[in-house]
Amino acid sequence: MSTTPTRVFAARLAGLPVFDPQGDQVGKVRDVVVVLRSDERQPRVVGLVVEVFGRRQVFAPMTRVTNIDAGQVITTGLLNMRRFEQRSTETLVIGQMLDRKVRVRSSGVEGTVYDVAMEQARTRDWVLSRVALQEGSKGFRRRGQTHVVEWDDVEGLHKTEPNQGATHLIASLADLRAADAANVIHDLSPERRKEVVAAMDDERLADVLEELPEEDQVEILEHLDRERAADILEEMSADDAADLIADLPPQTAKDLLALMEPDEAEDVRRLMVYGEETAGGMMTPEPVILPPDATVAEALAHVRNEDLTPSLAALVHVCRPPMETPTGRLLGIAHIQRLLREPPSTLVAGLLDTSITFLRPEATLEDVAMFLATYNLVAAPVVDDEGRLLGTVTVDDLLDHLLPVGWRDRKIGRG
Repeated sequence: MSTTPTRVFAARLAGLPVFDPQGDQVGKVRDVVVVLRSDERQPRVVGLVVEVFGRRQVFAPMTRVTNIDAGQVITTGLLNMRRFEQRSTETLVIGQMLDRKVRVRSSGVEGTVYDVAMEQARTRDWVLSRVALQEGSKGFRRRGQTHVVEWDDVEGLHKTEPNQGATHLIASLADLRAADAANVIHDLSPERRKEVVAAMDDERLADVLEELPEEDQVEILEHLDRERAADILEEMSADDAADLIADLPPQTAKDLLALMEPDEAEDVRRLMVYGEETAGGMMTPEPVILPPDATVAEALAHVRNEDLTPSLAALVHVCRPPMETPTGRLLGIAHIQRLLREPPSTLVAGLLDTSITFLRPEATLEDVAMFLATYNLVAAPVVDDEGRLLGTVTVDDLLDHLLPVGWRDRKIGRG
């Protein structure tokens, strides 16, 4: 490891790509696994938790890590693909050490851990050598002073601390996609998960909830106070919120719907009328909808909305008023690829694809899959008997229902 820095801060490893010796990426770093010793000696770093493609987590022993630098980790490529299970003697640095409350023996300073440094000892083993901590804010200072101290000068990292907090763990998740952050949160202990959830903002938590297994969604929502739970549901897409509410106890579901904004609750109630595995139950009631006199420039401005998923942004629906679902009659759809080829002042109504028969809300999973495959689409409009647009089913909605139950939780790692 001649090019590896002598000291690496563990939290900065999160999300780094992991490559094999041929230069092919095999995954991303998710955590650092250490073994705490009964005395105050520096803990030994035994390996990395690596998320390989397909959201599976595996264990990479440090003996197979050949290089670590600021932008990548290189391994021998010989990773064990059996399921990763944290052993009772092991601690996860990012998942369990960050935000721990500690005290510096030599100075009496108290603070919370925001990073931990690891380095190679003379024996070539990796050990935790230093702790980066931040004091609480004082007076009008926005942030407390930071310190980097020797491992053996810190008290509080050898026992479980109540009310650990989650500020720095959340910071380490900030750059992750919602699905990746959901993986990390899913693997936390129940108490640690509560701390993280309590500290997340509503919009981010809603995004993460959509990516968690159903049992995690229900557990998290039931532990929130009712007002916040309703706020979270409002931030979720209506179809995901409807699926989640359907899994809650009836009285809880009724209470939360009553606390939601009327318009948001109405969207959810409308979706809950349909079977979960039908086009109506899967559809999103807020696709891109424009009137017949809209121009290409206006259409492109709408699909640039960063809150739209790529599949929702692929179609523009031109409808008679009203412009909210259920709309007036759906005149047709315009594909984003076609819009990009036309002058900005062109009317979208002149570019419509009217050659397809739209889906009905009772369409089955197989019907939706065949429709998307037949017309090479990533999204499909759903209309009622009068031709009014009710919503749009996207390919990701379909896959969520076609994949086996518990697919989000299927990971292979160390045994």
